[in-house]
Amino acid sequence: MTFLEAIILGLVQGLTEFLPVSSSGHLVLTQELMGVEDKGVTFEILVHFGTLLSVIIYFWKRLWGLFLSIFPPFKEERKEDRKMIGYLAIASVPAAIVGFSPLKDHFEGAYEKPALVGLLLVLTGAILFLPRLLKTKGTKGTKEVGIKSAIAMGLGQALAILPGVSRSGSTIVSGMVSGTKSSAAAEFSFLMAIPAIAAASLLEVKDLVTIETELLGAYIAGGVVAFLSGLAAIYAVLAAIRRGKFEYFGVYCVIAGLLAFFYFRSTGA
Repeated sequence: MTFLEAIILGLVQGLTEFLPVSSSGHLVLTQELMGVEDKGVTFEILVHFGTLLSVIIYFWKRLWGLFLSIFPPFKEERKEDRKMIGYLAIASVPAAIVGFSPLKDHFEGAYEKPALVGLLLVLTGAILFLPRLLKTKGTKGTKEVGIKSAIAMGLGQALAILPGVSRSGSTIVSGMVSGTKSSAAAEFSFLMAIPAIAAASLLEVKDLVTIETELLGAYIAGGVVAFLSGLAAIYAVLAAIRRGKFEYFGVYCVIAGLLAFFYFRSTGA
């Protein structure tokens, strides 16, 4: 992998990890277009660490409150924060079940089929339009995150193991459809990303045998770019939700997915 390829892949990873457009799908398609055969485990760990760091820094005050809530002196003062920890644990269960079951192998088989990834991007686009479609029938989220929305968002995160299905998009929409207000669903989705990304990184660490020292500079650059672009993506998503423009990402996913499907179908990929 060249220095430029590392930067491009780091940028794609950082932006699409939190933008509701599927990081896994975009990485599959970008690698295919660039002819990058294998990013390497070291690179994957560094870019995942970069995106993990970006969400931790953005939500550090919220995370500090959650941390304090586990200590007895803050038992009454931070009761809602302790509930939030419980909801995050509940929401993490579906993806963990899929990740450690035979289903994971079937899901990951899609990584070898760029044309299929394109279709799954179209599916993400359709998912992102759901809140707008349901709102026309009088459905409008007004609640904070609860058990019902935590379960719904957990199922959305499990579905996003498929490359091309956006984790942030499917979780935020699942929360909104279950009645949670969009800002609360978005914050919860980003907090859910922390254990999800950390777990994915830990699973990759076990495969880390050697570090390609000659490529370490490029890998670190990719991780830094992933961090900066990930931070920018968080701001962008929250701004889009505040302005009611979330479905604009859906338009992009449908167009990009169809272009990818027809292009890779024509090449036999």
